[in-house]
Amino acid sequence: MCGIVGYIGGRVATPLLIEGLKRLEYRGYDSAGVAIMNGNGVETRRAAGKIARLESVIAADPPLGTLGIAHTRWATHGPPTEQNAHPHLSQDGKIAVVHNGIIENATALKAGLEARGVVFKSDTDTEVLAHLIETAYAGSLEAAVIEALNQVDGTYGIAVICSDETDKIVAARKGSPLLVGIGEGEYFVASDASAILTHTRHVVYLDDGDIAVVTKDGYKVVDLEATVREKPVTRIEWDLAQIERGGYPHFMLKEIFEQPTTVENTMRGRLILEEGFSKLGGLNISRDDLLAIDNIIITACGTSWHSALIGEMMIEELCRIPVEVEYASEFRYRNPIVTPRTLCIVISQSGETADTLAAMREAKRRGARTLGLVNVVGSTIAREDDGGIYLHAGPEIGVASTKAFTSQVVALALFTLKLARLRDLSVARGRELAQALAKLPAQIQHILDRAEEIEALAEEFKRASNFLYLGRGYNFPAALEGALKLKEISYIHAEGYPAAEMKHGPIALIDEMMPVVCIAPHDSVFDKITSNIQEVKARKGKVIAITTRDEPSLAGKIDYEFRIPETVDLLSPILASVPLQLLAYYIAVKRGCNVDQPRNLAKSVTVE
Repeated sequence: MCGIVGYIGGRVATPLLIEGLKRLEYRGYDSAGVAIMNGNGVETRRAAGKIARLESVIAADPPLGTLGIAHTRWATHGPPTEQNAHPHLSQDGKIAVVHNGIIENATALKAGLEARGVVFKSDTDTEVLAHLIETAYAGSLEAAVIEALNQVDGTYGIAVICSDETDKIVAARKGSPLLVGIGEGEYFVASDASAILTHTRHVVYLDDGDIAVVTKDGYKVVDLEATVREKPVTRIEWDLAQIERGGYPHFMLKEIFEQPTTVENTMRGRLILEEGFSKLGGLNISRDDLLAIDNIIITACGTSWHSALIGEMMIEELCRIPVEVEYASEFRYRNPIVTPRTLCIVISQSGETADTLAAMREAKRRGARTLGLVNVVGSTIAREDDGGIYLHAGPEIGVASTKAFTSQVVALALFTLKLARLRDLSVARGRELAQALAKLPAQIQHILDRAEEIEALAEEFKRASNFLYLGRGYNFPAALEGALKLKEISYIHAEGYPAAEMKHGPIALIDEMMPVVCIAPHDSVFDKITSNIQEVKARKGKVIAITTRDEPSLAGKIDYEFRIPETVDLLSPILASVPLQLLAYYIAVKRGCNVDQPRNLAKSVTVE
C-alpha cells in the first residue's frame, strides 16, 4: 500500500512524479503530495483525496526543479487530510521525507523530540523521521538517515531530500518494497516498477537494511553501518501494455477476461501430459528432500488464503501428507510445530505482503524449507524463499484479486501433481489430472463468452443487502472467495459457509430477501449439496446455482442457474470462481462502486 516515486536528472521533476503516482493509484491511497528541490530550497504541495486534487494544487502554483519525491498515502496514523499527507518536513523546512510502513516506537520517539522543543504539525508517525534526521544532520544526509533509522523500530520504505544537498536522494528499506531505476543520465526511486516503466526497465531492488544514495551521476547502496553493498541490476520483462486497461472499462474486468491466458501461462512448459507429471525447475529441492517432507504448512492472507485451502485438500487427497493452512497474520504469534522436515508454502500475489513475509521468515528460523508462490519477479518473498513457483499471471492492477487467484490454484495443482507422482500416484490418475489442467483455458473462455448471462443476473440482485455463499468439499473455499469478492468491491455483506454448516446458525438469516449462491457441480458431494439447496428453498431463499449439467433432482429448487464445464473435483473451484468474479464485478458496477480501487483497501498490504 502507499506509493513512493523519486526523480533526479535533467528533466522537470513534477510531471514525472505525478505520472508515477498515477501508475501507483491501484495500490490504494487517500492523499498525495510532492516535494521539489529548487533554488529556494524544498517546496511541497499536498492534498487530501485523489491525485487530481493534487494536480489542481500544483497547477495553481507549480514547483519547478529537476529533483523531487512524491507519495500516495493510505492512512494509518491520523485521518486522510492535507496536514497528514506526505511529504513531511523537518522543523527547519530543509528535509522532506516520504514513508511507507509503520514506525512502531513513534510515540516514544515523539515524546523525546517534543521534550527537546520540536513542534509536530501532523498526526503521523512519519513526521518523527523528518525530525530525527534533522537532529542527526551534520553535513551528510545519508549519515543522518542511518543515525535516525538506527533509533527506529518498525517497517519503512523511505525517500529523503535535503536543501543543503541539492543533488541527492537517500532511500532506505526495511519491510516495505523499494527500488532504484537506472535511466539515461537520470535515476528514479519507486516502491513499484510500474511507476517508472515508461522511462527505464533496469532496476536495483533494495533488500531490508539497504540504503541507496542516488545522485545525478550515479548511485550506491550501503547498509546501516555505511558499508557498501553490491546489488544486481534486474531488467523488467513485462510490457507497459500489461498495466493499461486495453479498452476495458476497469482493470478488474480486463484481468477476469485474461484468465484463459494467465492460467495457460502458469502451466506453460510445466505440464507433461504423457507422463501425467509436472516440471517445476524453481523448487530448488532434490527429489529425495522432497520425498522426505512429512508435513506441510501453507500460510497466506485474504484471497491467497482461500487458494491455500484448496491446495490443502489437493495435497492431502493425492499426496497423503498432512497439511495445515495458517493465516500468516497469526502464524508467528503462536508457537507452531515446525521441524526440518516441514515444508512451508507461502502464497502472495505481490510477494511483499508483510504478514506472509514475516511468517516465512519465522518458518525459516525454525528450520523449515520455504517455497514461495508469487506473481512478482524480484519481490522480497521471491528473493528470500528457498525455492518457488512464479505464477506468470502478469501485473494485477485491480485491488480485488482475480487472475492471481486462479493461477495460484493452478500452481498448487502442478505442485501436487509432481509430489503425488513422486510418491505413489498412478500414471493413469496423473494423466487424468494433467489433461484436466490442459483443458482449463478453453473451459474458462467458454464461461467468459457467456458473461452477459451473469450481467443480467447482477441486475436482479444489485440492491441486495446480504448474500450467502455455500459450497462443499473443494468448493467451500470457492464460496469463501466469491463472498470476499462481493464484499470487497460492492460493499454488500456476504458470507461463505460450508453448505452443511448452514443449519448451525446462518439458516436463521434465510428468508425471501436472501440470495444464496450454491456451488453445485456434479462432483462427489453433489447429492449432499442438493439437500442443502432444498433447505434454503424451504425457507424461501433465492437460490443462485452454479451447476454443470441438467439434474432432475434440482428441478423447481433453484431460481437462477449458471452452468460451468465439468472437470475433475479438485479443479472445479477454478471454474466456479470465474462466474462469481463476474457477479461481484457487475453488481459493483451497477451500484456505482469504484471496482478497481474499493474504499479502505490496498493492493499490497505491506504493514501489519
